[in-house]
Parts: sequence; structure tokens; C-alpha cells
Amino acid sequence: MTTTIRILANVLMALLLLFLVHRYLILWHAWPNVSESFTLVFGNTDSGEPGSRWQAFCLLLSYLALFVGIFWFAARQRGQSLLIESERYAGWSAYVVRFAFWSVFLVGIVDTTISALRIENALAGIIGADLDAQLGQAKFRANTVHYPLLALSALIAGLTKNLSMIWLALLVVVSEFSIVLTRFIFSYEQAYMGDLVRFWYAALFLFASAYTLIEEGHVRVDVLYAGMGMRSKAWVNTFGSLLLGIPLCFTILVLGMENRQSSLSSPIINVEITQSAYGLFVKYLMAGFLIIFAVSMAMQFISYFMRSSAVLLGDKDAVATAQGKH
Repeated sequence: MTTTIRILANVLMALLLLFLVHRYLILWHAWPNVSESFTLVFGNTDSGEPGSRWQAFCLLLSYLALFVGIFWFAARQRGQSLLIESERYAGWSAYVVRFAFWSVFLVGIVDTTISALRIENALAGIIGADLDAQLGQAKFRANTVHYPLLALSALIAGLTKNLSMIWLALLVVVSEFSIVLTRFIFSYEQAYMGDLVRFWYAALFLFASAYTLIEEGHVRVDVLYAGMGMRSKAWVNTFGSLLLGIPLCFTILVLGMENRQSSLSSPIINVEITQSAYGLFVKYLMAGFLIIFAVSMAMQFISYFMRSSAVLLGDKDAVATAQGKH
């Protein structure tokens, strides 16, 4: 039974990561999707470029490698506690949340600085008129400013282990308070100031949801759950994660990234920004917040599923951990 649970959890995690990689290749680099790949590889049609057939073969091969790798990994982990593996998945979820936090922090600060200098006609004197004009183009700013900051955020997230969403809440308060001061005392307000508040505010709610789940800080309003015993709670968490939480996350990803015109993929591919030329160029990143939310929550739900299953199977470490939280 432990092996079955381990394989199921690994399949869910692998499908999550493989889906994201495939969506990137299909939507950003025009690779064939799964159905087209079957047609190109196994069909009798001569349509399609040789490169497309190679891409289709690689796409299908990745699924075969996925399942072979899962069974090989499950065999190697035989005898290891499910609790240890659940903590590994929770750690991955925490890394995604840390990466998201540092991304919105760095991008928000840098993009605000650029917009503030541009609107005051000070940026051209620092970096030159040509580069100043190019930074007014969404795709150029994304490629030269945002994406390097995202890479730096991924590095910082790997080096730091502790994070509190209180800091993001503080940033929201400070940015909103600065608008109040500048508007009513100095009669000064610009579009980028409101954009920054919305940018950090949206991040706070979507990232803090997964963060709070990691820290087990969500308030449960189910009066029945509060009176349940340890095993009953484990059953609720097991089936709740498997039948409600994980499917919800996959639904967000599949519907939001179904094609290039979908609600989540379209803004990111087209680098959508607000209508104001001197606002923050981060609207497309805000569409990615829901992707981060779904990915981090899915990882944590998989961790929940394994941990609760370990309790039901009588894992001593998992039972001791569950008893300590009562």
C-alpha cells in the first residue's frame, strides 16, 4: 500500500511539472500538442516538417520516461517513510512561494524606480535617450529587466529558507501609505504608485494562501472536523486533497493555459501591460500569480495526501507529528 501511495503521489507531481514544461514548449515555441504528436509519430500522414516530427517524438518520449522514472524512483525509495517524502514536497512548495515573493519584491522595486525616473524625465540623463525609449516597450523591459530579476529571485529563494508573508503585507501598507502622503500633502500621484499597490496586494493573497497552508495556519470552519479524532482527520485530509484540492489546481492550470488565447497564457505571451505608458509593466506577471498559486498549492496538497496516508498506515513518525498538532 505504501508503494501504491508513493507511486500515485509521484505521478501527480511528475504530471504537474511535465504539464508546465509542455505548455511552455507548445505555447511559446509552437511544439505539437499530445494529440498532434500521436498523429505525427504513429499516423500514416506525410504532413508536418521533419522538425515537428522530432518534437512530437520527444514529447511522447518524455511521457514514457516519466512513468519508467516513477517506478524506478518508487523502487529506490521503498522502506522510506512517507512523512519524509511529504516534507520534501512541502519544501518544494515553500521554494516556489519564496521565489514568487522575491520576484514581486525585486520587480516591484526596480520597475517602480524606472517608471518614476521616466515620468520625471531623469532616466534619459542616466542611461541615454535610446535605452530610455526602449524601456518604454513592454517586451524589451520584460527581457532585459524582469526576466533577469526572476532568475535572481530563483537563486535567492534557494539560498534563503525562512520567509514570512508579514513582510509582503508590510510592503502593501507602506506603498499605500506613501500614496496617501504624496496625494494629500504634496498633491502628487502617478499611475505607477497604484500599480505597485495592486501588484503586491494580489501577490499577498495568492502567495500567502499556499504559504499559510504550508504553515498550517488556515482557519477550518468545519465544526465536524474540529471534533474528529486523529485518524478521522487523516481520512478527511487524504480524500480532500486527492478529490478536491489537487483537481482544483489542475483545473486552473489546464483551463488557464489551454492555448495561446487562454486567460493565463495570453497575457504572459503578449506581455500585457496597463494602459498608462508610465505605469508599471507588470500586468502580464500578475496573470502568472494564478499559475504560482496553483503549482504551490498542488505541491502542498500532494504533501498533505502523503502525510495523511502515512498516519492511516500507522507510520510512527507521522502519527507522532499528527498527535503533536492536536
